[in-house]
Amino acid sequence: MSELTCFKAYDIRGKLGTELDTSIAYRIGCAYAQVINPTKVVVGEDVRATSNEIKNAFAQGLMDMGVDVLDIGLCGTEEIYFATKFLGISGGAMITASHNPIDYNGLKLVREDSKPVSNDTGLLDIKLSAEKNDFTFADVKGTMSVVDTTKEYIEHLIGYVAIDTLKPMRIVVNGGNGAAAPTLDRLEVAFKQKNIPIEFIKMNHEPDSTFPNGIPNPLLHEQQAVTGDQVKAHKADLGIAWDGDFDRCFLWDSDGRFIEGYYIVGLLAEAFLLKNPGASIIHDPRLLWNTIDIVEQNGGKAIQSQTGHAYIKEIMRKEDAVYGGEMSAHHYFKDFAYCDSGMIPWLLVVDLLSRRSTDLQTLVSKRMTAYPSPGEINRKVADADVAIVAVRAKFEADSIAIDTTDGVSLSFEQWRFNLRKSNTEPVVRLNLETRGDAVLMQAKTDEILAILDAHA
Repeated sequence: MSELTCFKAYDIRGKLGTELDTSIAYRIGCAYAQVINPTKVVVGEDVRATSNEIKNAFAQGLMDMGVDVLDIGLCGTEEIYFATKFLGISGGAMITASHNPIDYNGLKLVREDSKPVSNDTGLLDIKLSAEKNDFTFADVKGTMSVVDTTKEYIEHLIGYVAIDTLKPMRIVVNGGNGAAAPTLDRLEVAFKQKNIPIEFIKMNHEPDSTFPNGIPNPLLHEQQAVTGDQVKAHKADLGIAWDGDFDRCFLWDSDGRFIEGYYIVGLLAEAFLLKNPGASIIHDPRLLWNTIDIVEQNGGKAIQSQTGHAYIKEIMRKEDAVYGGEMSAHHYFKDFAYCDSGMIPWLLVVDLLSRRSTDLQTLVSKRMTAYPSPGEINRKVADADVAIVAVRAKFEADSIAIDTTDGVSLSFEQWRFNLRKSNTEPVVRLNLETRGDAVLMQAKTDEILAILDAHA
């Protein structure tokens, strides 16, 4: 029994031909059916050249186990979340490698109500079952049929904005040649039907499995500049870009400046608390002072969660939170089956800008000044654990609070930082913020990076 290395903590992804192929996808389909025991499963795919064959192999495994398959075709991961919940079926699977290299693919799995399937909730059992490759096939095979939930999905998205109060806006949208374009086109049609004065300026819009403009990953600085330049060139009100399966969105203001996801969490928290006074808001531990400040100012309850979608979704359900946000641009919504969406966030921002009669840079600049941060910085080190111990030894004695929810977070009167290691490579990730002191931010960032570089 050989180990399947494509299984990660929260999903499945691997290099094609060695870690993932159609035969492995078939076994995963059989194993999913054996472990989860669904009756119907919805499946969809991103634009990658191998996604259709991986999907069909996975679906064949399901059908051989007696499970009916509902295929929604090319879509974003959030459309699987929506369809699974909306159709009231047993589970869903998205075939995607998101922003991984072009020779990768993978699967994101959910169960009933779009609850995540991670190591703690069945993924490890699916891995072991697929590795064992010993299945009890059904006497009556399942069937595969095509379904379309896009109409209901688009209606759900538009429900997040107050149509009558939306102000005219020009928005640069960078689909990255991924799966976002069809949804944007459908939204555009719906906007025109409802007389919503939003104009899209489209770039890299056609889905293309060769990714002629690079794998869509707006966290890359070179991709950020491309979108920002187009915002300025078209004198747009803001810019938006997505990763390949559009479960994350990234924003630019009208100056073409990329806005760190951390500050968007605060904006969305405010937007939800305006409509849901006293609600709970979930945040991750990497950067948090700005979020906590906004939540408390607006009468909400800020609750910290470990980084990662499975943890966020679990604590959101437990606390009945209306919204959860990670600085990595994953945003989760109670009314979206507690799942993440790359479309809902920008709609909420547009709605908030209209309500406030302001622009994005005005809202965000105040928060960036109040809690400046250099954004997440990655450093390669020889031994991540040793490097983290060295940083902790330097600063812990002077700290006023320590938190080990995710890596180590040390807080001081005027600044704080979180340092954690990657699960997949010899890299540590540094996040740091101060209370309105950009000079202190840079000084402390340089001081910590010097220690990390000494352990490279």
